[in-house]
Amino acid sequence: MNMNRNRNYSIIDPDRERKEPKKPNTLGFFLFISICLIIFVGIIAISVFFAAVQGEEQTMVPDVRGKDVVSALLELQDKELYPRIQLRYSQSANDRGLIMEQDPPVGTVVKAGRRIRLVVSQGAIVNITENYVGRNINEVRMDLQALFTSSTSAPLLSFKEPFMYEYSLEPAGTILQQQPRPGTSIAGPTVLEFVISRGQENAPIRTPVLAGLSIEDALSEIGRTGVNFSFSLRPTNEGERNGIVVSQDPQAQTSIPQNTRVNLVVAFAESLNNGDVTGLFKYNVPRNPYPISMELLALLPSGERRLLISVAYQGGEFTVPYQLPVGSLLILSMLNREIHRETVISSRNFSL
Repeated sequence: MNMNRNRNYSIIDPDRERKEPKKPNTLGFFLFISICLIIFVGIIAISVFFAAVQGEEQTMVPDVRGKDVVSALLELQDKELYPRIQLRYSQSANDRGLIMEQDPPVGTVVKAGRRIRLVVSQGAIVNITENYVGRNINEVRMDLQALFTSSTSAPLLSFKEPFMYEYSLEPAGTILQQQPRPGTSIAGPTVLEFVISRGQENAPIRTPVLAGLSIEDALSEIGRTGVNFSFSLRPTNEGERNGIVVSQDPQAQTSIPQNTRVNLVVAFAESLNNGDVTGLFKYNVPRNPYPISMELLALLPSGERRLLISVAYQGGEFTVPYQLPVGSLLILSMLNREIHRETVISSRNFSL
């Protein structure tokens, strides 16, 4: 009995004999996926590299100039080239839809897929003659110059010169008649013939008040009224201000025939404290049947641009006094086109 009591008995839990489930190897799976991704990306990079090294197939640019745009596009498509189209007006309505220019030029070897710039004609910018009667010939001239300034061939519209002139009640320079008549169809380069007004014959005008004005104000008033003028210079007398119109002939508010010259005298000081010099710009302008637009511009050494006078002038000796720094450039323009330039020097130019 005692022996049985001292014997150790072990009670065995049946659940402990069950095997515990193994935990998944997460780290190994992650490493496997990472290696696969690196290999996949490497394959893609190598493929792209060899595709880039191999390059696209090369082809020669065909000549599509003068062809209609549909034919040109089909020809470029066969070469695996792609267009970049620009539109431009041309000199003839018959050019509409045709290729005027191309870039790169004909025969250039390029890679397939290259874009080719094509300039396509929109036809003539005008296809009928406008009605120019009643407009100033200078305005019409500048409009047409701006319209065809980029043209590489003869302009679509041009003038027959010299014009025909006649006196009329219309202001000088006004277009009285035109050929071809307004609304005439334009199929190619066309020459316009105009009859231009000379203005009223010997129409009287009244001289503006110029004596006593500064040279800047006098030039501005001349530009506003369009009176014919001639300047001369003399040194200032005691008590006189510098740069003032001291006399005019005929006197102010005098009735005179149109285009009669008004002679003006300007007094300038012998020496100027600011270092400027005074002088008289002179240029012989060819005679015109009517006054035309003229400008005298001063370009100072500092880069400043200063308009001295803008006036309608019929012709003859064009004289303008100035007070400017040495080295300034005087630029004379007629109808917005430069006709003469000269540099201001230190010597005085007085016409006594």
